[in-house]
Amino acid sequence: MPSHHVLPVPVTAITRTVTVAAGRFAAGHLGGLTPFLPFELVDAVLEETRAVQHRLRDLPSRVGVYFLVAMCLFPEVGYRPVWDKLASGTGSVLPAPSATGLRDLRRRVGCAPMKALFEVVAGTLAQPRTPGVRFGPYRTVSFDGCSSIKTPDSERNRGRMGRCPHGGYPQIELMTLVETGTRAVIGAVFGPTREGETSYAARLLHHLSPEMLVLWDRGFDGNDFLAAVHATGARVVGRINQRRRPPVLQPLADSSYLSVIGGVAVRIIEA
Repeated sequence: MPSHHVLPVPVTAITRTVTVAAGRFAAGHLGGLTPFLPFELVDAVLEETRAVQHRLRDLPSRVGVYFLVAMCLFPEVGYRPVWDKLASGTGSVLPAPSATGLRDLRRRVGCAPMKALFEVVAGTLAQPRTPGVRFGPYRTVSFDGCSSIKTPDSERNRGRMGRCPHGGYPQIELMTLVETGTRAVIGAVFGPTREGETSYAARLLHHLSPEMLVLWDRGFDGNDFLAAVHATGARVVGRINQRRRPPVLQPLADSSYLSVIGGVAVRIIEA
């Protein structure tokens, strides 16, 4: 019988050093997301927006920023369960704030630091060789909106947003520009639903560039909006409303044809 020899496989231990905050700042972590939102960045936007606490409290402003981000990650639970998720892995004795205390922390931090933080981290993620993010030389991006996001039924929200036409809570219109392959958010705006999608999308046009290919649905096929996107240098592929009757300027061999919409030369493919 042939003999078999077992050779030991060398094992290499891989260690990783993670910097964590201590004391009152210990709850200001988001696990694997903290490296993308480092302490230095959060402190910088708090300083820039003048939202740093005037005295060191049990709930510092930096912790408040991470708490607000965690609220977006766990929208189905209340203030205290979100806090428990932040504080559970710290291994230190932390204050147990009430829901009222966390509400006051949220108000004290305000929206300005969160807006500044978003503007820093938002953007494209794909590298040149990332699969599924390009069509030829173009990076594919798309406008994506939602008009069913509910807000608290307060007098202030009703005054700005108006009442929902079908009853219920006031709603906001959210419009984003995303990188289609990675779903990375490049830009976002929101406001009352009465303005419509293209009105909000027009506020995101400064994010477009000639190396982008914009994909959109037929709700964005207005003449002025198409001309505005074309002026950025970006390319467009999108559906148009079936009621449109663009002129046939030049038939092509594949049954498509050249036309013009809003002063922009286009190629129409009927499907």
